[in-house]
Amino acid sequence: MALNKEIWVNQIKENWYPESSFLKNVVDMSAFCDGHKLHLPSTGIDPQVLINNTTYPISTVQRADIDNEFLLDKFETENGLVIAPDAVEFSYDKVESIIRHYRSVLQLSTAKKAIHAFAPDHDTTNTPVLQVTGEAYNGRKTLSINDILELKEKFDDAVIDPTDRVLVLHPKHVSDLLRADTKIFKEITDLKNGEPFKFAGFAIYSFNYMPTYRVVSSALKKVGFDETPQGSDLFCSVAFQNKEVFKADGEINMYLAANDPTYRGTIIGFDKRFVACSIRGKGIGALVSDNA
Repeated sequence: MALNKEIWVNQIKENWYPESSFLKNVVDMSAFCDGHKLHLPSTGIDPQVLINNTTYPISTVQRADIDNEFLLDKFETENGLVIAPDAVEFSYDKVESIIRHYRSVLQLSTAKKAIHAFAPDHDTTNTPVLQVTGEAYNGRKTLSINDILELKEKFDDAVIDPTDRVLVLHPKHVSDLLRADTKIFKEITDLKNGEPFKFAGFAIYSFNYMPTYRVVSSALKKVGFDETPQGSDLFCSVAFQNKEVFKADGEINMYLAANDPTYRGTIIGFDKRFVACSIRGKGIGALVSDNA
């Protein structure tokens, strides 16, 4: 059974980030994990560049790097009961069915936490949070092409690297764009040669479980991941520059009670360590739905 546990864990890890995942090309900091912690150094101030300098000696500054420590979240599945242990032992189809189930549940949970972490807490110059301005539909304003262009310009103004920008759309925002121009956006969430559709420099993805914002003192504030939702909360789409956010995968463990006499079957469960976050609070943004 020890060998089988290793095989199961390896199968869980296989293709963890499918091509359709917005986390596919996010900077991977897994190599910096130490146990259940991630040590992520950030550089100090940039040195000045002198042009046609005539004053010597040139001043010397010491770069003070900061060691940022992140605790990896622990994602645990409930235990599952598999009747007839021999089916788990010998049937490839049975094993694959269970693996797909647990992998999809863990993938979804980690992706939910990641996209929430990538969304800005509130609007700043480096983290623009814009409300959509499109035509009214079903009691809300829709996402328009102009909204995406406005977000692009906000990123440009903040001197965010124009390459490798990503926009993860709420499904309703995808529908808004399809209604606006079916010809342009009919393939907006499709991959072409493994690459997502791009518009205004953003690689376009879609994800069902997006963060929400709440109006607090006339300003938009991101609702906490574990906060109780309110009916007035506003859904959003999230944008980021790939090098301004990161992911880190920790260990995956499988727990197994084979041939359990009480349940007359095999009990299995998994847990996984994972964290995703903005690196320096820059190059992330959101397009927030608005009431019509």
